[in-house]
Amino acid sequence: MGLPVSCPSCNAPLRVSILKCESCQTKVEGSFDLPILAALSPDVQAFIIGFVKKSGSLKKMAKEMSLSYPTVRNRLDEVIELLNKNEPSKDA
Repeated sequence: MGLPVSCPSCNAPLRVSILKCESCQTKVEGSFDLPILAALSPDVQAFIIGFVKKSGSLKKMAKEMSLSYPTVRNRLDEVIELLNKNEPSKDA
C-alpha cells in the first residue's frame, strides 16, 4: 500500500503539515504539497524508476519486463496520463 494521498472521509487531497528530523527532533510545521509521484501507485513509481535507470529506453524496458515494445509504450502513455491528471493546477 502506498502513501495515502486523499482523505478517507471526504476524498479531498491530503497535505503534509509536519516534517520531523528523527536525529534531533526538530519539527518544521506548515502546509506542504505531497510530491506528484507520491500520488502514484508503487507499481507506477517502480515503472518510472526503471524507465529512468534505463535512460528512457522503451526497448530496454520491454526487454527487462519481457513485454513487447508497444505494450511498454502503452504503459508509458498511461503513466503520462496519470501525471497530467495529478499535476497541481497552476492557479494554486
